Amino acid sequence: MELSKNQIKLIKSLGQKKQRSKHSLFVAEGKKVVKELLASKLILEKLFVTPDLENLFLNFSYQVLSDSDLKKVSNLKTPSGVLALFKIPNNKILTNQGLTVALDSINDPGNLGTIIRLCDWFGIERLICSENTVDCYNSKVVQATMGSLSRVEITYLNLEEFLKKCSIPIICADMEGENVYSTDVPKEGILVMGNEANGVSLSVKKLCDKILMIPRFGSKQETESLNVATATAILLSEFRRVTR
Repeated sequence: MELSKNQIKLIKSLGQKKQRSKHSLFVAEGKKVVKELLASKLILEKLFVTPDLENLFLNFSYQVLSDSDLKKVSNLKTPSGVLALFKIPNNKILTNQGLTVALDSINDPGNLGTIIRLCDWFGIERLICSENTVDCYNSKVVQATMGSLSRVEITYLNLEEFLKKCSIPIICADMEGENVYSTDVPKEGILVMGNEANGVSLSVKKLCDKILMIPRFGSKQETESLNVATATAILLSEFRRVTR
């Protein structure tokens, strides 16, 4: 069955955050990503599959598309044979407990997607994003999460206002902080990671109880900073190592 003009229009429109919010839908592509999301609590709106992949999705209602039809709406250079539309879940009420990651103005979809995967890997159930952080339902973010999007609770809010009300320690990453390998880290708290170019904003930094830095070990000491996703991985690993 060919895609209708309305279907093409809808799927393409979901490349814009405004339209994703309007329709409460987002696009997922790729066998692994779609299968992971189908196995989650997310609500499937529509599933499109090419004939050679039908046998992988026999337990679901789907519409068969030709490779050429799928290419019309795919965000990938090489379409993977499956595309799905899922309902965007409603945000839940946040609780101040355990270890939470907060992102201050992260711009790169790849970084956000990787951080969501890291949260999933390290058992971080809640990810807080400032209102100007890239949308987690951006197609590039969805692809980068490789299915972890369904296992991490993600909330967008006014980060400063949220942190002001927190009753657990707030820790941020900054090159001027204490060496993470020679200081105690709390068993629970909110780890704030900052913008790729500017780090954690000054107004947010003022709300932090502790500032941590990852030391450089190279003899030349010329590298200015770490990628924010890489830094998140190192810090989460250290938190889990000393608080497990």
